[in-house]
Amino acid sequence: MLEVNGLCKSFGPLVAVDNVSFTLQPGDVFGFIGSNGAGKTTTIRMLATLLEPDAGSASLNGLDMRRNAMEVRNMIGYMPDFFGLYEDIKVWEYLDFFATVYRVPKSERPSIVDNVLELVGLTTKKDAYALSLSKGMQQRLSLARCLVHDPSLLLLDEPASGLDPRARAELKELIAELGKMGKMVIVSSHILPELADFCNTVGIIERGRLITHGRVDDIVRDLQQTKVLLIRFIDRAHEAGMFLHGNEHVNANYVTGPTTLKVDFTGEHEDQARLLKMLIDEGYQVTSYMEEAIDLEDVFLKVTTGAVN
Repeated sequence: MLEVNGLCKSFGPLVAVDNVSFTLQPGDVFGFIGSNGAGKTTTIRMLATLLEPDAGSASLNGLDMRRNAMEVRNMIGYMPDFFGLYEDIKVWEYLDFFATVYRVPKSERPSIVDNVLELVGLTTKKDAYALSLSKGMQQRLSLARCLVHDPSLLLLDEPASGLDPRARAELKELIAELGKMGKMVIVSSHILPELADFCNTVGIIERGRLITHGRVDDIVRDLQQTKVLLIRFIDRAHEAGMFLHGNEHVNANYVTGPTTLKVDFTGEHEDQARLLKMLIDEGYQVTSYMEEAIDLEDVFLKVTTGAVN
């Protein structure tokens, strides 16, 4: 388990991280969301034991990350937003080198290298030179490097930066798979669509402060007190809106076209089902009936002000 309590970091008069606290369990994929300069990278570098916090604490699997930095580093895989690849080194040599750094026994290294290459989909590039790989493959190689010592926590700082759409999709699938394997993963980004599909928990940071964090569904529920139902008809949308006026669970409804009605709704799923039955029994021809989902971008825009450090 990762426990972060009141982390603070300043650079002169600039407060980069201000009292950040959260907890992760095995299998959590934590989307760390914020604008450029919000404090994401500084927080991640403190969790990677590369920056000393001014105040606060963090522990990983019961070990204090300040007092037991060397032990904790063996449980962390850190992928920075920019990383270098050595010249004239092959993919397998690159991974073997980092396995050596992490003191993986020599007899185990070949199988570990093969396993992580298979996991990230680079088996066919084992003997290629690292610098000959495409940007997306280099990102996957960097992620493989983070896995050679089987860490319990992965810190991925803007991992999809600069990738094309296909490479981003492949990286998202890989990160989701790591969560299913029981890894704790922190993925920072300011591009929300790349987090929405695979993060089960998120934190939104602005000007160094963690504004909100938790399960995505819980945050959405807190922000969205009423549901929005989108109902489409063959015709008579305006009449249907008049019919629903005064229903105990309907706060308001808006006709957005001759066949479309939006309804602010406070009821539960059973009440939604009854509302649909009422419309059909009354003779309205419903072609679609769905609850509009609030997404991460909606959440981000509602809880942030746009201020930067």
